Amino acid sequence: MSENAAAMAVDHCLTCCPAVESTKYSDTFQMSAHDKRRLSGITRMGSFTSTVKIDNEDSQDKDLQFDNHMSYQQLLEYCRTHNNQWPNSQLIERTFSSIPYDQDSVEGNPVRVLQWNVLSQALGQNNDRFDSCPLEALEWKHRRCHMLEEILKHNPDIICLQEVDHFDFLSRALATQSYSGLFVPKPDSPCVYINDNNGPDGCAIFYKNDKFDLLEKHDKVLQVWTVHSNQVSLLLVLKDKSTQKELCVSTTHLKARKGALLSTLRNEQGKDLLQFISSHAADRPTIVCGDFNAEPTEPVYSTMCSCSYLPLDSAYKLSGSEPLYTSWKIRGGEGEVMHTIDYMFYTKHKLTVSNILDMPKEIDIGENRVPSMTYPSDHFSLISDFYFNNNTTNFCE
Repeated sequence: MSENAAAMAVDHCLTCCPAVESTKYSDTFQMSAHDKRRLSGITRMGSFTSTVKIDNEDSQDKDLQFDNHMSYQQLLEYCRTHNNQWPNSQLIERTFSSIPYDQDSVEGNPVRVLQWNVLSQALGQNNDRFDSCPLEALEWKHRRCHMLEEILKHNPDIICLQEVDHFDFLSRALATQSYSGLFVPKPDSPCVYINDNNGPDGCAIFYKNDKFDLLEKHDKVLQVWTVHSNQVSLLLVLKDKSTQKELCVSTTHLKARKGALLSTLRNEQGKDLLQFISSHAADRPTIVCGDFNAEPTEPVYSTMCSCSYLPLDSAYKLSGSEPLYTSWKIRGGEGEVMHTIDYMFYTKHKLTVSNILDMPKEIDIGENRVPSMTYPSDHFSLISDFYFNNNTTNFCE
């Protein structure tokens, strides 16, 4: 039996196991040796649909060329003009909410960070069964400029993305606005088993190189009980050119699917993620963004917010609670799903949040939810403005 076939068998076993279907999550979920063997198997799973890889290069966007001298407004208008080819496709409008804070306790200008699972093109169009979504809305020629517009119109300083399988497109377009980017693919991306894929999906971070210097770059395949999983994390250490303060930024995308065993797997991935980040963050202000595939009731959320050696809090929770949803979709075989699984964690003793981008309203999302003609992903972007606290010293001091 091939490794992928074995993985599919493990997945079937897990799906049929009553313990997996349990909706109750517990930090003290008792794992038998048999459970751990099965869970170790699922950590290695990439594709559920095929055993033959189709190794394609990231080359599907060569038809688009970007002038390196394009202004911000010119690139934004380029996106909007491209999107106007389709009727009723204006991107959903959103608003910011202010978070009260002590202005005397912060310094410098705010750093705007965007977090977004952009939805892999290969998976979204072929595997995810968005039956309520118009076929046109799932086509890459429609989605790509909507994706770029959603990023650009908020003018973030740092961009954390998951399910990126068109890094070349984003890299070339964002380079015109002085962004530099780095990408780390999943070890066994399910995208590469799909015909007409554009290469593996993974995590990416972009930053404004006229505002930050890159000091360090690290990436890691997350482990579960010392076994490598198929999920990764990317970490950058940046230096703010205006304040000389250093900032650690990390992004990740944890294992999907419901059930107590998968919840346990995500929690173990979260523990490994925290150890990885703390080993490079040292005493620097830190921001951790990602699609954790876990609602706030799951153990991994508590794990992220209760770490003694890397004290983190959720930026969006400052509005009173986490949003009602960060993803709202309708999928064949699953029905309508509205849940909160995307987060922006930060070291609250070193950073202060001043604004967050609200989730769009239900009336603006539409009855068919997302993705749609007016929004390119099944996840909504999260944005927070962070100030350095004035008690935060330069790391080199």
